Amino acid sequence: METLQATLFLFVFVPLVNAAPPLQQESLYEDDTDVSMGSLTQQDYEMQSKDIRKAGTNVSLDTSLMLQSDDSQLDVPPTKDTNLPTCLLCVCLSGSVYCEEIDIEAVPPLPKETAYLYARFNKIKRIAASDFADITTLRRIDFSGNRIEEIEDGAFSKLLLLEELSLAENRLVKLPVLPPKLTSLNANQNRIKSRGIKANAFKKLTNLAYLYLGHNALESVPLNLPESLRILHLQYNNITSITDDTFCKSNNTRYIRTRMDEIRMEGNPIVLAKHVNAFSCLRMLPVGTYY
Repeated sequence: METLQATLFLFVFVPLVNAAPPLQQESLYEDDTDVSMGSLTQQDYEMQSKDIRKAGTNVSLDTSLMLQSDDSQLDVPPTKDTNLPTCLLCVCLSGSVYCEEIDIEAVPPLPKETAYLYARFNKIKRIAASDFADITTLRRIDFSGNRIEEIEDGAFSKLLLLEELSLAENRLVKLPVLPPKLTSLNANQNRIKSRGIKANAFKKLTNLAYLYLGHNALESVPLNLPESLRILHLQYNNITSITDDTFCKSNNTRYIRTRMDEIRMEGNPIVLAKHVNAFSCLRMLPVGTYY
């Protein structure tokens, strides 16, 4: 009986002892699982870190691009009436400078070789002597359609090569001293009165052929008009009288003004028929009212 119990005891005990390793293997399996899970977690972490670093790089790149964009916006050059070089603000071509309709309020600095300046239809109010102090090559200047009220006397007088000057459609009340070689002066549509033109303003201009003073406020015809004059426009002023010496020479009945081709005086409060002797030296009568 005791032998049978011992046998049963051994029979039961041995399986229990042999059953232990599977438990150990199971625990090892769990440990392996933890290790593998840990390695996976570490890989994910490294991948996430790389993604974060990449994202950070992208953010920094985006930020730098935004900063560059902001800088580029700040560096946008200003538009009109600025300190831009003249040949960027205007058009410079073979000695000609075109500054038309760009709303400038002053004469821009000009290249020293400038011969022709076109600055029409701007907002220029004043012309200073310093504007052309270093530009001795100018032959033609056009300031038509500005707001010029004042011109310093020395602004044009030293331009020894200047032949054509247009100051039409401005707000001038007097004429400046003019350069000696001038052939054409256009000062139509200003506010010039007779006292705004000096008595000898035109006397020494021996090349002056075209003089346009229409649509102003002149009370009389300018004195001492040069013999070179061909076209004289005085229409629509306030001229009320003329003398025998205005166009002719009262002390010389044989004198003829041979070069004068046209005189316009319409629109003035004067009856030209009352001043017949004033036109005796002309080849044709002035345009105007005769009755």
